[in-house]
Parts: sequence; C-alpha cells; structure tokens
Amino acid sequence: MTRTLYLFGSAAPPVFDIARVIEDAQARGWDVCLGLTPTAAEWLADGLNGLAALTGHPVRSRYKRPGEPDVWPKADAILVAPATFNTVNAWALGLTDRFVVGVVAEGIGKGIRTAVMPCVNAAYVQHRAFERSVQELREMGVRVLYGEGGFVPNQPGQGRPETYPWGLALDAVDSLLPVAEA
Repeated sequence: MTRTLYLFGSAAPPVFDIARVIEDAQARGWDVCLGLTPTAAEWLADGLNGLAALTGHPVRSRYKRPGEPDVWPKADAILVAPATFNTVNAWALGLTDRFVVGVVAEGIGKGIRTAVMPCVNAAYVQHRAFERSVQELREMGVRVLYGEGGFVPNQPGQGRPETYPWGLALDAVDSLLPVAEA
C-alpha cells in the first residue's frame, strides 16, 4: 500500500530543491502531493507544471472552492519544509488564511502525523513569538526539527540553501509512519 505525503513548502531558498526532495520521498515509497505558500508558488511558477507531472497531482497553493472535488488522496503524513518564520507563527496561532497553514492546522485535529523543519535566520529567532510557536507546535504533537538534530539558524544573509538538511526531514517523516503501518 502506498503512503501519501503532503509536502508543504514556504518561500525560503531551499524550496528551489523541491523536485529533488519529491524524488527522494518517492524513492522512499511516498506518493507526494505538493502544496506551496502563495509566494513559494510564485517563485516556482515556471516549474509548477513539471512538479505536477513529477507528483502526478496538481500543485496547490489555494483552498478549493465550495463544491469543487478534492484532487488529492487523503494524507498519511505531512511535512512542512522549508517553513518560514511567518508559516510557523501563523500555524501555531491558528491563522488559516493560507491553504498550507489551514491544512496543517486541521491536520492536527485529524490526527495526521506531522513534521516541520523551519528555515529561518538567527535574527528572526530572536523574536519571542518564534520560540513560543515552536513550543506550541511541539505541545500539539508536531515533530519540530529545529535546533540540534534539525535545522540550525544561520546569520542573516549567510544562508546556504544547499546545506538545508532535507534528509533529516524525510527521515523524520519516515519515522512518523513506518512502511508497515501504511
């Protein structure tokens, strides 16, 4: 049986590697559905058709309209990566005006196993809201890959998107839903 992964990306530089991440997840046995924040969808606009072909599902960045059919299979797990400062805080606060945040907020209530790996710089994490949001998500049962063993913030302007630990994120999702449970 195939496991379905909702992979949600925010507008941070590692999102440009999302095709490779999809391929890696597929090699691990996941059927991947890709969702993007509006800005991430804008950044990847030229490649959205190719990403849809790669996954076999439409790439989504907006809610469906009432009465429209759901075009994705039901999720077994969700990975939010890269997750920006805005996405992490909006999610923790339950501000669901964006599709990606709405789905993950509802996913908590549905009991869908979820992991998130932020991509924020060291200046953003000085804002008290960020640590509160990380703690809030952890208390809601979300596996947060931040700090040692996850994403470690860099200084502003010194990010290296190629070092974003995508493998750790996929390992975390694999551990949330082992193949035998699918």
